[in-house]
Amino acid sequence: MDQIGAMRVFLRVIQTGSFSAAAREQNTSQATVSKKISALEDKLGVKLITRTSRELSLTQAGHEYFGHCVSILQEIDEVEANVRSQVSTPKGTLRIAAPAPIARMLLAPLIAEFLNEYPEIEVDLVIDERHIDLVAEGIDIAIRAKKLEDSSLIARPLFRNPLQLVASPDYLAKHDTPTRPSDLKSHNCIVYTFNRSLNNWHFIEDNQEVSIPVHGSVRSNSGETNLEMALAGLGITQLPIWMMDRYLESGELVQVLNDFSSDTVPINAIYPHSRHIPLKIRCFVDFIQEKLRGKYP
Repeated sequence: MDQIGAMRVFLRVIQTGSFSAAAREQNTSQATVSKKISALEDKLGVKLITRTSRELSLTQAGHEYFGHCVSILQEIDEVEANVRSQVSTPKGTLRIAAPAPIARMLLAPLIAEFLNEYPEIEVDLVIDERHIDLVAEGIDIAIRAKKLEDSSLIARPLFRNPLQLVASPDYLAKHDTPTRPSDLKSHNCIVYTFNRSLNNWHFIEDNQEVSIPVHGSVRSNSGETNLEMALAGLGITQLPIWMMDRYLESGELVQVLNDFSSDTVPINAIYPHSRHIPLKIRCFVDFIQEKLRGKYP
């Protein structure tokens, strides 16, 4: 049995979510894919995948084996690329996970430029708000607006990502513009419910850090929705500068309390530890780091 080949088939079955999709990718039959998985299970002496008529799922042993397969096959691909002297030409599919706003507003405008520079790479963009298990779900890189908490991962900072308070001119015309952080207590604040800690807005006032609990008549678990509600004049919200710079330039939004320092949530590129970081990952991280730091220092 070609164990490496079977491992690759196993990987693609899980990543695509079905035997038929993996078979189509490899221009073979679903029965051939099934036989390779069965042969792999026989060799290992364990069941890797539980199959029903509608879906498949990893067993506990399958979940562990999947993680090892990802690491092993990445190293094999990198070693082969070096042996073939293809280090200068990164290839393959790059699976990138990111929340919807980051994917749409930060990554999507850069991907065409990236692929033009690296035409032998394909991008599979996975939109997900969860902090998914990169190894278990076959993700090469995750772009996250959060500090790294998992020591098994590597974080490359992309830019600082300061959060700013904004409101529409209409809202501020109807309500007094706050001049100190404590004034926010009497304002309608549009809060982000996906992360409860963000409902306390932080400032530096008189050389001291102050935390202001905020509330309002409307809230959501979507930064993009909060942006739209601020544009509609419903209140003051806190968002990263990259989500609203075009509206600040057009005058549709106005910064509030910009003389006071506020929160910063760093944007990081996250990927698993490995002795050989695949060239496609290094190239992508270097590329977006340069582009985003140039725009958002």
